[in-house]
Amino acid sequence: MLNSPPNPKPPTPHLRIGTGYDVHRLVEGRDLILGGVKIPFEKGTLGHSDGDALTHAVTDALLGAMALGDIGQHFPDTAAEFKGVYSIDLLERVNVLVQNRGYSVSNIDATLILQRPKVMEYLPGMCQILAGALAVTVDQVSVKATTTEGLGMTGQGDAVAAQAVCLLIRI
Repeated sequence: MLNSPPNPKPPTPHLRIGTGYDVHRLVEGRDLILGGVKIPFEKGTLGHSDGDALTHAVTDALLGAMALGDIGQHFPDTAAEFKGVYSIDLLERVNVLVQNRGYSVSNIDATLILQRPKVMEYLPGMCQILAGALAVTVDQVSVKATTTEGLGMTGQGDAVAAQAVCLLIRI
């Protein structure tokens, strides 16, 4: 029997990619907060936290890139401490986890999916707030919005959805 050297530890990757997706029902009597921005509208998102589907999708993208599970594992909807919490605060906490593991956000690309309200004028503010939470410049964060042409839960005005992709770089 030959003595073979132990398997070497694989090198730490320079880049990590993650995706996130979230959807929240739209209901009366709640605020509509997306990307940390409160948007005037007759309905808001239902959720244990503030229901910010965009920030949740970005948070899940970061957690996924680092193989750290998802937002529900870190901030369960059964925990009283997260009831009504501003989701940007949760994103900041996840960004600290990312940085403590030696990575930084290279860029975020996110899409909001909703029929109404029109959110174009709020997108720059969302990018600024997300960039601040991630300790990056605003040109590293892209937020777009689209409709589903009246189809499905988002098209019928019953929900808002968001998806996000992140690229992390080793620092």
